[in-house]
Amino acid sequence: MGQADTRERKIEICTNAYNILVNEVGFPPEDVIFDPNIFAVATGIDEHNNYAVDFIEAVADIKRDLPHAMVSGGVSNVSFSFRGNNYVREAIHAVFLYHCFKNGMDMGIVNAGQLEVYDNVPEKLRIAVEDVVLNRHPDATENLLELAEEYRENSVGSQDDGAAQEWRSWPVQKRLEHALVKGITEFIVEDTEEARANASKPLEVIEGPLMDGMNVVGDLFGEGKMFLPQVVKSARVMKQAVAYLEPYINAEKQAGQSNGKILLATVKGDVHDIGKNIVGVVLQCNNYEIIDLGVMVPCEKILKVAKEENVDIIGLSAYHPFSR
Repeated sequence: MGQADTRERKIEICTNAYNILVNEVGFPPEDVIFDPNIFAVATGIDEHNNYAVDFIEAVADIKRDLPHAMVSGGVSNVSFSFRGNNYVREAIHAVFLYHCFKNGMDMGIVNAGQLEVYDNVPEKLRIAVEDVVLNRHPDATENLLELAEEYRENSVGSQDDGAAQEWRSWPVQKRLEHALVKGITEFIVEDTEEARANASKPLEVIEGPLMDGMNVVGDLFGEGKMFLPQVVKSARVMKQAVAYLEPYINAEKQAGQSNGKILLATVKGDVHDIGKNIVGVVLQCNNYEIIDLGVMVPCEKILKVAKEENVDIIGLSAYHPFSR
């Protein structure tokens, strides 16, 4: 029968598997994850030119016709023809994932170090890559091969030292935003301190440039132009900045009567806590007593502690799609 290298074969195999698992065995459909096979494009073999399109379209078919099933795939396969040219591979991954996620792809197996933000791919290269990924015309592979030579010595974000450090001359607000989007921790304490020194109170740094940067990250992620590994790196930068500011914020916290007691927790199945931690810091600064149960907290514990502590509000954080 061969591998599922066409849209039709992918749908046929996934549909058969879904029917056996869900309709015959009674397996929960939300626990089904299909990997409909990602194959290399731009191989020089005409029959391979539609491999990316077949996968992208199959994603939409699976999400529409097989309720609750999820789709994954080995992303680096699609760029295998350009092994040795990491910059072009990263551009292919960004473009391919952008179109996959638009069609409903849930997750992918990918090297987090080989991901670029879709909008950061140079326009000339992005157009050439999309010509290949979307199989837009017969000369797409040849055109990309020629263009690829211009990028052979580059890798993600790699430029000459002067260009790479140009952002260090920007205003501190833009430097913080850039560090968050790019996941750069090297200068975050230095820049956070500069922003704190320029602000009337340290909380303004969180509510201003740091949240502005995270809003950019959120927008890019929502548009499918930034991916989960990159968001996790951004969250680490944010966490480090908030940790630096926290002692200054606590020192300025107003004394007086509590405005209420709030329980915060990241639900079982999820280990992300950056948003919860930021909310906790801001609320503490406004005289709310915070009980933070951490991450991976089962609902039984949340309800038990809420009753014991007689809290006014329960705040839950859930980022991961598998959180239950």
